[in-house]
Amino acid sequence: MEKQARLLSSQLVQKQRLVEVLLNRSVLAWKEIETSRKRGSGISNISETAGSHVVQVCEIIAVQQTEEDKVNTDTRGRKSRKKAQQHSKLHPHAFTVSYVRRTRQHRWRCCDITFHCSSQALSQQWIQAINEQLSLLSDRPKSLLVYINPYGGKRRGKRIYEQKVAPLFHRASILADVIVTERANHARDHLKTEANLEKYDGVVCVGGDGMFSEILHGLVTRTQTDHGVDQSQPDADLVPCSLRIGIIPAGSTDCVCFASVGTNDPVTSALHIIVGDCQPMDVCSVHNSNTFLRYSVSLLGYGFYGDVLTDSERKRWMGPARYDLSGAKTFLTHKYYEGTVSFLPAEDNVGNPRDKLQCRSGCCICQYKPQLDEKPCEMSKEKSDKDGSGRWCVIRDKFIAINAASMSCACPRSPKGLSPSAHLADGTTDLILVRKCSRLDFFRHLLRHTNKDDQFDHSFVEVHRVRKFRFHPKQQEAVSLEDLSETNKKMAFSPICSTPPACNYSSTHSSWNCDGEILPHAAIQVSVQCQLIRLFARGIEEQQQSVCEDPYTLAAL
Repeated sequence: MEKQARLLSSQLVQKQRLVEVLLNRSVLAWKEIETSRKRGSGISNISETAGSHVVQVCEIIAVQQTEEDKVNTDTRGRKSRKKAQQHSKLHPHAFTVSYVRRTRQHRWRCCDITFHCSSQALSQQWIQAINEQLSLLSDRPKSLLVYINPYGGKRRGKRIYEQKVAPLFHRASILADVIVTERANHARDHLKTEANLEKYDGVVCVGGDGMFSEILHGLVTRTQTDHGVDQSQPDADLVPCSLRIGIIPAGSTDCVCFASVGTNDPVTSALHIIVGDCQPMDVCSVHNSNTFLRYSVSLLGYGFYGDVLTDSERKRWMGPARYDLSGAKTFLTHKYYEGTVSFLPAEDNVGNPRDKLQCRSGCCICQYKPQLDEKPCEMSKEKSDKDGSGRWCVIRDKFIAINAASMSCACPRSPKGLSPSAHLADGTTDLILVRKCSRLDFFRHLLRHTNKDDQFDHSFVEVHRVRKFRFHPKQQEAVSLEDLSETNKKMAFSPICSTPPACNYSSTHSSWNCDGEILPHAAIQVSVQCQLIRLFARGIEEQQQSVCEDPYTLAAL
């Protein structure tokens, strides 16, 4: 490891023990030392103990002078108080460093450590030195626009922000303009037209996946409008958003937060925002012909998941329990739908959905941003349309479910998610086709979402990593009046359907579930917009490994 020049080094007191503290440009490290006197001599022998600690400077939240009445609050018992009083006379000044501490299940906590100094000048020197290093961290936000959904999930959004998040933002000297939404799409509409985005370093939503979708649509639409991009065109090159999005989870599932951080804990998300983490994320644009429908970042589901959402919308009064009831009802109904799926496969360098290479913090696949050249894709598209050749693949069949997962879609109920190896920022989505099968086989497929078995290891399931795909349900495949008339004759329908029930459309096509919203069209075309947005996150971290070397060796003491 390359040696770094120490900026400051002192012997200070921490919890009535003498410690050696060092600061360089990357770490703050401290190690307890004990002093013993050799017999028959006045020479002190300083021996290092095993207790050593290191904190990355980029994960320090703040540093401040410790108030005098809090210096000795951690002492217990008469002897401890006496010893503390003696130390406070020798080291009457103190400063406190707040930093990130990792706990179980990817959760972060803000931890404080107080160092006592012999002089006010030394204490101020340490505070100034640490603050100077923090000021060099340009990715940290200083001003945020915060939207709070007071109705999402269990209606705890406002309380979560005020009690858990706002104090941390205040400690980190982050200014926040807070807007409590009053209606559906309030945040989306405000971002699209009214918000002065130039004064902010990021946008934060306090709520569930629905609230995040509002922020996503508002920010992406505003960015395209400002740059003169027509997002109604399926092949338009969308401009990436400059502002990062923070998610303070306060919803029912919090799928996006779970997939990008590893937990749906509000404090953890707030700390990721404070330290200025940045995680790019793909966004799928969904169109019907030249009509823009919606953006999607997690799940596009037709068939089973579309039917579950459609049925659950009639039971909103039940709360989150409606999904269980609608899921059971849809499973027992066991419908299948005919249609045509066309897709453009991704290149080999982004892996495949069954390679068991999960997306984690610092993912090598996501760090490689593909240079997407739309012209070759257009040429192959034309070639495929004319003579049936080219890179586009076409599948016509009967499907129980068609799912497109742009992330793992993991959540507490499904720890692996719909596609465990899906990546957040590789410019692809995993297209999962579940063909017509028995109810028992489909149950086996669903059951594998809750365990460690390969959910794609069935003869009726196939999965492809794609950059674009289209879907046309069977009744919408006719492109001429002659074909339509011929189809109606074969199906014993009259040439003109006077009412929808006569056509029985409800049994011939399903609806698309787009991140929890129902799309108005069944025939869609989807394009993956690579790294269109960025989150205040760093991806799911691997399990913390033990430090192999002493921090002081690494810090070149």
